[in-house]
Amino acid sequence: MNILFLANAGAAANSNWMMILLFIILIAFTYFGMIRPQKKQQQQRMQMMDQLKKGDEVILVDGLHGKVDKINSDKTIVVDADGIYLTFERMAVRRVIPAAPAESKEETPAEKPEEKTDETKNEDK
Repeated sequence: MNILFLANAGAAANSNWMMILLFIILIAFTYFGMIRPQKKQQQQRMQMMDQLKKGDEVILVDGLHGKVDKINSDKTIVVDADGIYLTFERMAVRRVIPAAPAESKEETPAEKPEEKTDETKNEDK
């Protein structure tokens, strides 16, 4: 009977190691699947807050669109929403709307319409 008890004890020890290994895998999955991406997103948000400057178009967390008029040292910003100046915490900014690239007045040769030369005008006739 003692032999059966010893055989079961070895299986139980092996089972305990499997439970510990599964627990470690679960913790690793939680860290790499949830915590780490959230920290990365928070870091990107803090970079966005640090790069805010006067004149940036922003969307606030409540959906208000406006332009940053002033950035105060006490972590607040003043937003101009069609002539109405409102003060918000910097963390109220959901995202910064990228400025549209300035369109060049000169067209590149690829964009210019082809003008017919005298030779092509004669060929068309």
